[in-house]
Amino acid sequence: MFYYVLKYVILGPLLRLVFRPRIEGLEHVPATGAAIVAGNHLSFADHFLMPAIIKRRITFLAKAEYFTGPGIKGRLTAAFFHSVGQIPVDRSGKEAGQAAIREGLGVLGKDELLGIYPEGTRSHDGRLYKGKVGVAVMALRAGVPVIPCAMIGTFEAQPPGRKIPKVHPVAIRFGEPLDFSRYAGMENEKAILRAITDEIMYAILSLSEQEYVDRYASVVKAEEAAERAAQARARRFPRLPQR
Repeated sequence: MFYYVLKYVILGPLLRLVFRPRIEGLEHVPATGAAIVAGNHLSFADHFLMPAIIKRRITFLAKAEYFTGPGIKGRLTAAFFHSVGQIPVDRSGKEAGQAAIREGLGVLGKDELLGIYPEGTRSHDGRLYKGKVGVAVMALRAGVPVIPCAMIGTFEAQPPGRKIPKVHPVAIRFGEPLDFSRYAGMENEKAILRAITDEIMYAILSLSEQEYVDRYASVVKAEEAAERAAQARARRFPRLPQR
């Protein structure tokens, strides 16, 4: 109940009023039946804007950190995500990917819409990064179409680190459903999963017109964080000139 109150009475109208998002291709989202909506992930605001404009209920696999934050803010955030039916997924450890797949298949098994960001994390620089193959596994096991989606302008409205979004033109584009039934029964073939995922990412790229990076965002983030740490150490402990 809270999901629909938030969508149609509180947050949905507010987001439409403030951002006035331009919607393209909404007819590609099926009115009934299970499907995966796979999109790029540029901002925390993506969690609210896309569900606000899709007529059907959509459930996202959300990172577990949204449900385990400390203090009053953490409890309020967790209560919000639980209330709107989002599913926490632990992204650490060897079983993280399998847990996400199980949860996603549970949503699809109820003929609902599942929202997923194949990059696995928000883009920290506005570029589109290599997708993880979990989306391909779920599409094949559930036998459902994948609708590519591109969020445009949300990075400028609320880039990582900005708590309150600013007003900026936003567009949300949906592409034609991608059918992978030709690969049925091949969900254990790594090359097939990679090919499907790359096809999904290319469809998102065509809609978003972002710069593409053929590397995982999490790896690039870790490397850049390590480099910043090394630079900070060098500034703090400069090497003395050798005589």
